[in-house]
Amino acid sequence: MSGPGAAVLAWALLAGTLLPARPQPLPHGGRKMQEKEAQFNTTYIDWVDANLLNIYAFNHSVRRNRTEGVRVSVNVLSDQNDRPVLFVVRQKEAVVSFQVPLILRGLYQRKYAYQEVSRTLCQPQTKAEVETQHFYVDVSTLSLNTSYQLRVTRVENFVLRRGARAIMASTGPFSPQYFKYEFPEDVDSVIVKVTSAMAFPCSVISIQDILVGVVVALLPGGPVVPAGADSPCAPQCPVYDLDNNVAFIGMYQTMTKKAAITVQKKDFPSHSFYVVVVVKTEDEACGGALPYYPLSKDASPDKPVDQPNRQKTLEVMVSPAITSEAYVRSVLFCLGIFLSFYILTLLIACWESCRQHKRKGLLAAMDSPSLDTGHSRSIPDSFLNHGPYDSYGYGSFGNGSSSSTEGVTDSLGSAEVSYSYVGQEQFKRRTPSAPTRPLSIGMGERSLENVAGRPRLDSLSSVEEDDYDTLADIDYDKNVIRTKQYLCVADLARKDKRVLRKKYQIYFWNIATIAVFYALPVIQLVITYQTVVNVTGNQDICYYNFLCAHPLGNLSAFNNILSNLGYVLLGLLFLLIILQREINYNRALLRNDAHALECGIPKHFGLFYAMGTALMMEGLLSACYHVCPNYTNFQFDTSFMYMIAGLCMLKLYQKRHPDINASAYSAYACLALVIFFSVVGVVFGKGNTAFWIVFSVIHIVATLLLSTQLYYMGRWKLDSGILRRILHVLYTDCVRQCSGPMYVDRMVLLVMGNIINWSLAAYGLIVRPNDFASYLLAIGICNLLLYFAFYIIMKLRSGERIKLIPLLCIISTSVVWGFALFFFFQGLSTWQKTPAESREHNRDCILLDFFDDHDIWHFLSSIAMFGSFLVLLTLDDDLDCVQRDKIYVF
Repeated sequence: MSGPGAAVLAWALLAGTLLPARPQPLPHGGRKMQEKEAQFNTTYIDWVDANLLNIYAFNHSVRRNRTEGVRVSVNVLSDQNDRPVLFVVRQKEAVVSFQVPLILRGLYQRKYAYQEVSRTLCQPQTKAEVETQHFYVDVSTLSLNTSYQLRVTRVENFVLRRGARAIMASTGPFSPQYFKYEFPEDVDSVIVKVTSAMAFPCSVISIQDILVGVVVALLPGGPVVPAGADSPCAPQCPVYDLDNNVAFIGMYQTMTKKAAITVQKKDFPSHSFYVVVVVKTEDEACGGALPYYPLSKDASPDKPVDQPNRQKTLEVMVSPAITSEAYVRSVLFCLGIFLSFYILTLLIACWESCRQHKRKGLLAAMDSPSLDTGHSRSIPDSFLNHGPYDSYGYGSFGNGSSSSTEGVTDSLGSAEVSYSYVGQEQFKRRTPSAPTRPLSIGMGERSLENVAGRPRLDSLSSVEEDDYDTLADIDYDKNVIRTKQYLCVADLARKDKRVLRKKYQIYFWNIATIAVFYALPVIQLVITYQTVVNVTGNQDICYYNFLCAHPLGNLSAFNNILSNLGYVLLGLLFLLIILQREINYNRALLRNDAHALECGIPKHFGLFYAMGTALMMEGLLSACYHVCPNYTNFQFDTSFMYMIAGLCMLKLYQKRHPDINASAYSAYACLALVIFFSVVGVVFGKGNTAFWIVFSVIHIVATLLLSTQLYYMGRWKLDSGILRRILHVLYTDCVRQCSGPMYVDRMVLLVMGNIINWSLAAYGLIVRPNDFASYLLAIGICNLLLYFAFYIIMKLRSGERIKLIPLLCIISTSVVWGFALFFFFQGLSTWQKTPAESREHNRDCILLDFFDDHDIWHFLSSIAMFGSFLVLLTLDDDLDCVQRDKIYVF
């Protein structure tokens, strides 16, 4: 023997640290055995060959109420990888064996060799107060004269204490460590937190039960349970603490700088568990690069690779988790916040009803059975809600759809009018020679007397929208009316109200059907996800905020699910508000209320019902997503966000374009296409240049087609002559004469929209963000905000006003949206990175020790969406007493 191993052996002989041996022949093979009495905290340097077996006998006192670990450290000084040294540690109830060099496999079956190995032995169970237990370390090999180093020590701070100072541990792939924790009587759950100043090397944190219910078989590098262990719950000793077996049992997660696992007492029959810390052989599982080892000419690809200095220092600490009282308090807090909106809505409704009844009584008292037709009845200004249309109307009382004006108008002379019938609907038009008398209280120049007697709410069974679009004269009439330079709502509200009501009701029934067929498989899938997490213990499947993930039953993060309750409750409240408005409006129609028939923005509630349903489904699907959040089910959280954005834009457009708004079938088909691109982008879009080119082209083409549709109010055709017509328009308007656009307001909106969408398409093509779903959602939100801002600006520019309630909703909703986005961008986790890297963003709870930043985002965004819906609902209440031929279209 030569080299450093011989020098160390010679030094050991001089120092006298080698114990006297008692050679004994073995019953087989003629091999000699040397049994040596050994002591803790003593380094033994010895040699072994194929004809020798060294046995080191240790004994130590074990106390029933005190647990201490024992650590065996070995180092083979000879470099003979082809003939390793086998170390077998025999304890009372378990045997652990490992070879040195220790060979561990990484990704693609690459081998890594470690000459130095350390393993921790756990304390076997004992019933006596104090018991002396023996264990033996056997050393053998088939090589010739191999030297090694052996040292056995006790592990300090082997037992973790709740809330105690963190324990420092230095570990590597060859030297895993674990610690024990025992639940106190008054503690039901704890959080095990592990931190490190180093991101790499990648490590694994595992929680393993001390007792196992079945006898395990021999595993490579793992425990061997004696055949006589017939106890139904035998101690799991030793522990699965190597990179190749740490995932076999218990819960585990990969780690760079931060990890946290919530442990519940009910899951561990022994009311105790081990915290295992292992460093992986490679860093790719944590987002690191795969090491590159160039092969020499004479090296074999299967030859093990040495990994020097692959160690990591960590801190392990156990903190108490929240109690059951905290769960109850948080649930009550969540319910209290959102039920307060119900109480506030009820109070406002009662106040509004009392105010309406008071005004109706005063107006009715001022009316008399006989009126002088030559003079108008004056109404005191204190009873009228004057607006920008003082010459046309007196504003709405409460919500305009339910305000009654019976007995308010004076008797008017009959005006000569002509009627044109289209199918079953009659449209009233004034002839040039027909004199009209203005209403004495300023309701415009057209008499509402003749329309007051028309019956409404007829059966919809025989009414179809197509009945009004087939005749050539009707089509010609559309071209004349919809291409006027200045349009009013009356021009785009000519179809039978029963037809439009049926058309927009389809929005609600379609989204209800979509919700059922979408939600059921989603719920089934996330239950499967949660079951897989609970059974396998692999907590890398789900991207939680592990520092604030409170389990309940089989759910791992109940707080993230509970915080979505606001979407459901506020969505239901919005549906109730819409139902109340529709009931009042239908009652006004049954009373032949002239204002409900001919004034204000046409009332269609189908899209509002669809919006409320979408808000409730957003809450349900967001809760499903947070059962196990990851990149494969992120579309659950965003699908109905796309729908909400699309439905809000459709509702805003429908307000002044009721006749030409998109049908439910085409609208949901477009939204389905958006969701399809979302799924494809999430799966294939990351770093895929071809996908981004195709998507950007589709985005720009769709923007141009939609702009053309909106500019010409649908009066254009996409056929083989489209290019010829485009060239003709460019020649006549740009070459022969320089003329501006005919519809300036629409052109301004569409130019701004194209600038924003082209910029977003260029950003996506250049930057290619990893989170494609959020990028797609940002496109929808930007377009919605642009159209909403344009609508408000044009409303004010047209002389209209915003009443107090919608103004307060706009201001408060904007403030809430600002705070909500602040919490949204905190980024507590991200599935764009590996699970270990995502946990670096985890933070502690900030509200009631139960809710984190993302939960507050759920609270605030649900309130903000509800407020946004109220803005859309009440924005045009100031027009409820204005004739539709005085309300401009923009």
